[in-house]
Amino acid sequence: MGESLDLHLQELRRGTVVLACLQLLRTPGYGYGLLQDLEGHGFATDANTLYPLLRRLEKQEFLTSEWNTDESRPRKFYRTSPEGERLAGTLTAEWSALTSAIRSLTTDPPRDEES
Repeated sequence: MGESLDLHLQELRRGTVVLACLQLLRTPGYGYGLLQDLEGHGFATDANTLYPLLRRLEKQEFLTSEWNTDESRPRKFYRTSPEGERLAGTLTAEWSALTSAIRSLTTDPPRDEES
């Protein structure tokens, strides 16, 4: 079940990382710092997954970005756009509904098929 389980877990987590990024980037952040923040909140993410995701969300106008050149190494800072805030609100509401639905499946007694 190991490899199959890994694939299912990957699918389950994929959308949650989008929502986590939109929520965390309400405060501007850069890629490596975001990787650390995600991991600190239980969303272990690979850089090879995160950076294309950030570019895609920016292209879709859910994130904005600007370069910070104040330090010796320039960094691209991302921030959730107003459209990204709306998406995050919608995804959060949907996540809550899904969580409640799953919880009801695991806490309700099984239905008797013969009834």
